[in-house]
Amino acid sequence: MFISNAYAQAAAATPPSAMGQLASFLPIILMFVIFWFLLIRPQMKRQKEHRALLEALKKGDEVVTAGGIVGEVTAVKDQYVSVSVNQGDTTVEMLLQKQAVQTVLPKGTIKAL
Repeated sequence: MFISNAYAQAAAATPPSAMGQLASFLPIILMFVIFWFLLIRPQMKRQKEHRALLEALKKGDEVVTAGGIVGEVTAVKDQYVSVSVNQGDTTVEMLLQKQAVQTVLPKGTIKAL
């Protein structure tokens, strides 16, 4: 009765320009580029170096495993590597996955420990 209905007017539709669309996606594109160079690219480089390290493993290499075990490689197979660990006069032979090898030490490092 005393209150009349109020209707909103439609805004004038202006077609977005191509430059405006590009400017709205620019921050997302920039974030992806930064993400790529700070996170993805260095990780890919580390994976490539680790893969090369595993392919170059040979009998007699002194290695450190992911668990912190230091030993000498006695045999290398496709997916596994045998590592000999010496403790005093006791020698233990372990069969590990190649991916468990983290670092190859310089020759003679184990004897110096």
